[in-house]
Amino acid sequence: MNTKTKFDLEERTAKFGENTIKFCMKIPKSSVSNPIINQLVRSSTSVGANYSEADDAESRSDFKHKIGICKKEARESKHWLRMITVACPELKEEARILWQEAKELNLIFNAIVNSTNKNKN
Repeated sequence: MNTKTKFDLEERTAKFGENTIKFCMKIPKSSVSNPIINQLVRSSTSVGANYSEADDAESRSDFKHKIGICKKEARESKHWLRMITVACPELKEEARILWQEAKELNLIFNAIVNSTNKNKN
């Protein structure tokens, strides 16, 4: 992986977390939405945090583990975005954009995991 690709993915994962935080600040607070907001912020910001850790991994297995966490957190973000559209249907279109980004990030990290499996053999 070249440095530019790493930087772009680092920036992309950071932007995903930032955009999700901005989105969550628009969600009306309620007993239903508050726990979803909390989970969504945690999972979406975790993608970038774990990617940064993977970038500085101490070993190949550490890298693979951190990338696997990125993949899972992106998928979890998709789940919480789906739930928030039920709690706040008026935000569905904006949530859809974030959901699409979470899906793409999940696919990217899945490809990285698969390529590390192939390179192992």
